[in-house]
Amino acid sequence: MVFAMLTWGVAWTSAKIINAYLDYNNLVFLRFLVGVVSMFPFIINKKLSIRDSSISTKLNILVVGILFYLYNQCFFIATDKGYAGMGAVFVTTTNPIITFVIVSIIKRKVNYNDLFAIFIGIVGGCIILDIFSLGLDALLISGNIYFIFCSLIWGFMTVLMSRGQVDLDSIVYIIYTYSIASIIAFYFIDIPSLLNAQIFNFNFLIHFIIVCSAMSIGTSIYIIASARMGPVKSSTFIFSVPFIAMLTAHIILDEYLGVNIFIGGLMSILAIILINKKNNNLF
Repeated sequence: MVFAMLTWGVAWTSAKIINAYLDYNNLVFLRFLVGVVSMFPFIINKKLSIRDSSISTKLNILVVGILFYLYNQCFFIATDKGYAGMGAVFVTTTNPIITFVIVSIIKRKVNYNDLFAIFIGIVGGCIILDIFSLGLDALLISGNIYFIFCSLIWGFMTVLMSRGQVDLDSIVYIIYTYSIASIIAFYFIDIPSLLNAQIFNFNFLIHFIIVCSAMSIGTSIYIIASARMGPVKSSTFIFSVPFIAMLTAHIILDEYLGVNIFIGGLMSILAIILINKKNNNLF
């Protein structure tokens, strides 16, 4: 999980860089194509058929595949239009809170301490986006709305992924969800630009490898962990990503990191700690 979080943190900066070379759909398609191919060594001697899986599992795979596509669209749009470091802090610190809220609604189990932690997390997210200074217009500035979509989509995905692997091997689950996302993206790709060899220079390739590593290695590890550790506990590992993302965005992109990002990030992390401490046996 630590290595997975490392790849995720650096990927935000790399995504912003490769946005200059290809459009969003092409990037999403290539990312998932590489993700599917990278799984091949792990499927030797594995049963790939899902014929015996329940209807709910098959539906889960379809929905998660669609959400994977939507998340990655928002991911590339957000990093292109907004600040990679700030976006990484917002998404990765608010996602565990959203995950907890979803699970609590499903289980109908929440108390005032939980609500207090959730409130702290929401305030932290608003501080990161500078809503208290800029007002609700901050949601429309520099792609902030897409960062919000990323956090919401990933929260739902975390819960669904943990449930979808109950009667299905994790690697097989990954293969199918990645495949669905790549098939959707393939419908929208611009083939001529993909065949333009001039864009595949060293700078593009090195950052594309980083982005794909976050998908094929980082996300795959996260999917497996969400099934074994539970959605809430696995999502709390994400709190290490903001600091990695902020550091790389500042060094490589020279992004300004305001005090609001640090304060909001720390508040959201505090909320995550409070939630996990109070509910470490709940999920």
